[in-house]
Amino acid sequence: MANWEYKTVEFSTKGITGGLLDINTFNSILNDHGRNGWELVSCFGLNQAYGSSRTVIAVFKRQIIG
Repeated sequence: MANWEYKTVEFSTKGITGGLLDINTFNSILNDHGRNGWELVSCFGLNQAYGSSRTVIAVFKRQIIG
């Protein structure tokens, strides 16, 4: 049976009502984690109010070898 480790990364959004994500920084961080063996398994926004998001959460996993 495979053993996994998990990592959660939090991204803050910008804008008066939130929801504006720096996509270049976001992609860069996702790619950095991918190069280090992490697989993105979930990504979701945390609602602030009226559907706007102040935070985006990315959840990664990678197999523990050994």
